[in-house]
Amino acid sequence: MKRKFLKSLAATVLLANLPLLASAQGSRTVAQIAAYEGADRQTMLLDGAKKEGDLMVYYSHPIVQVMVDAFNKKYGLKGKTWRGGSEAGMQRIMAEHKAGKFDWDVVLNPAHDCELLARDKLVVEVRSPHHADLIEKGLPAHRQWATFNVDVFTAAHNTKLLKKEDLPKSYEDLLDPKWKGKLAVEANDHAWYGALLAEMGEERGSKLFEKLIVTNGLSVRKGHSLLAGMVAAGEVPLALTVYSWNAPQLKRKGAPIETHFIQPLFAIMSAVAMSNKAPHPHAAALFYDFVLSEGQKIMIDADYVVGSKKFETHMRNIPYKIIEPTEFLKHQDKWFKGYDEAIIKKAR
Repeated sequence: MKRKFLKSLAATVLLANLPLLASAQGSRTVAQIAAYEGADRQTMLLDGAKKEGDLMVYYSHPIVQVMVDAFNKKYGLKGKTWRGGSEAGMQRIMAEHKAGKFDWDVVLNPAHDCELLARDKLVVEVRSPHHADLIEKGLPAHRQWATFNVDVFTAAHNTKLLKKEDLPKSYEDLLDPKWKGKLAVEANDHAWYGALLAEMGEERGSKLFEKLIVTNGLSVRKGHSLLAGMVAAGEVPLALTVYSWNAPQLKRKGAPIETHFIQPLFAIMSAVAMSNKAPHPHAAALFYDFVLSEGQKIMIDADYVVGSKKFETHMRNIPYKIIEPTEFLKHQDKWFKGYDEAIIKKAR
């Protein structure tokens, strides 16, 4: 009787602890999956992703859907996406977190957004083998996001309306009366303006733009792609702030547009980050790795400047300074206010 009781008790204990035993013998947490560095990482992630059968990617950068489609095709998966502006994406993530809802696996947003997610402990450290290929500022010490794209602020001009030899070589050149009614900037480029004034000197830079607006005017358009399209259409002869990929993409389609560089140039990074409560962690880590490897080739082919050092870009010989996420977050309130008061409210 005693022996039967002990056997029964042992069986009960074993059944009760099966989840713990399974965890100890193979089941991994989101953090363990993201940080796994074994030689079989790729196989482990793919096997797990096929069992999960799903993936949810939140993004703001236009190239991401192309990468998700390529990822799905390569691995036979069914990754889904939600796209919104970077601010809308952050609001969605925060609202879901507050409600205890965890739908997203991976987010691709400006790096300063991903840094905020890291500070709020909403993303996880990843140990991707592709981190070794990233540019110097492309990976923070905490490894909770990684740079996949660098958006360089450049000027762009309509080649039918303006000759190359007549283009401004400096911001001071824009004070020439010949630029009256021909200039425009993008509505949300406070980081560009703040970094530019910090480089030029606050007083000198402020006076220059104040005089520029009074003398020649400066129109504002919302959206870099929209602004570049207006340049191509001849509605804006010279845009001061489009992204480095805008003009090349339109030029490839036959549009009369060309990139123009007015030093100093500045850039912001876009990053990929993985949720620390990812419902599909294997697929999430697999996609994270894909973005930093094959995804980089997809972006290079579309004229983007990527985070990987393995690929040459059309900006390789053009110097520019990256506005680091920590610097952006430190000054963003001041930069927002300064751009709004100096440019947005006075532009015409």
